[in-house]
Amino acid sequence: MKTITVLGSTGSIGTNTLSVLALHPERFRVFALAAHSNADKLLAQCLAFHPVYAVLGDAPAARDLQQRLRAAGCATEVLSGPRALEDVASAPEVDLVMAAIVGAAGLAASLAAARSGKRLLLANKESLVVAGDLLLTALEQGGGDLIPIDSEHSAILQSLPADRSRWQADVRNIVLTASGGPFRQRDPQSLHAVTPQEACAHPNWSMGAKISVDSATMMNKALEVIEAHYLFGMRPEQIEVLIHPQSIVHSMVNYLDGSVLAQLGQPDMRTPIAYGLSYPERIASGAPWLDLARIGRLDFEQPDAQRFPGLALAFDALRMPVGACAVLNASNEVAVDAFLRQRIRFTDIHRINADLLASAECAQCDSLDALAELDTQTRLQAQQRVVQLSV
Repeated sequence: MKTITVLGSTGSIGTNTLSVLALHPERFRVFALAAHSNADKLLAQCLAFHPVYAVLGDAPAARDLQQRLRAAGCATEVLSGPRALEDVASAPEVDLVMAAIVGAAGLAASLAAARSGKRLLLANKESLVVAGDLLLTALEQGGGDLIPIDSEHSAILQSLPADRSRWQADVRNIVLTASGGPFRQRDPQSLHAVTPQEACAHPNWSMGAKISVDSATMMNKALEVIEAHYLFGMRPEQIEVLIHPQSIVHSMVNYLDGSVLAQLGQPDMRTPIAYGLSYPERIASGAPWLDLARIGRLDFEQPDAQRFPGLALAFDALRMPVGACAVLNASNEVAVDAFLRQRIRFTDIHRINADLLASAECAQCDSLDALAELDTQTRLQAQQRVVQLSV
């Protein structure tokens, strides 16, 4: 039996993780569940899985949750704050850590899990985007391993040779597929009028607001390009993005002999989650079977640079000094939040990201403290740009 901590348990990845765990009570035991602020949902999860610990971001909310759990006869101990996240991610009892906290807030806990030798199931792409070199070093020092949970990177892992020493020897390039989001066929000239509701209406996936907006701008794919660089050791020129609106082919690998290996499946996050939980074995995920005859057709197209200008920023950042990727991530988080609050237009997200990346000063960002300072300064600069662009 494996013991797991789920960071971000009340979000979509965390919820799907718990649904897969519920199918296999003989294989997994929940050690800790962590959420930012959704105390009601965390309460229900604690009553269902009886973890040793629960973590909330706010101390008063944690005390209230503790009282509610005690009243319900649940022995789970409730902790609070960032340090508590690191503690439940690095506890000796834990084998697996699902890192599903959205944004840079999950970085410290991911690093703590890596340093303590855990199997890190990484759904928090910002950990690699912001501090890829630091995270890989921590994994090497701690003796743990990393399994990507993004459907695209899981597909790449499933399509690569089991012998990792063959990755560079056998592979020509990797192809990350993208749905194209809700604006794949929308006139680029009309994107300035997009509303948050429209941007969050993804045609294939059910996701949180921030991730949905990133899909609409294709900044999610830009961040995944950076992830792929660190996960698979691919140079920027070895990474390609292809729009595939059905979201059935989750990604593919082109080999030197002309072969193409791909992973297909329904657009359901339980599949890569189950693969990460049981790797290298496979277990039931609860996802529906794929019926290609019913699907009927699979379409592919190149991304439109005018419609999705942010995609190129990932390749720019990878060719810049260490820290540029952190600038791009921090800027994007601030810009997306401002858009969701209707302070800036949809097209201003790219404008802010491009401006801050172009002016980034990040040559000496080789430590967590330096990256944290760069992140803080970038957010301040991005907020200033939001004020200037406010509608």
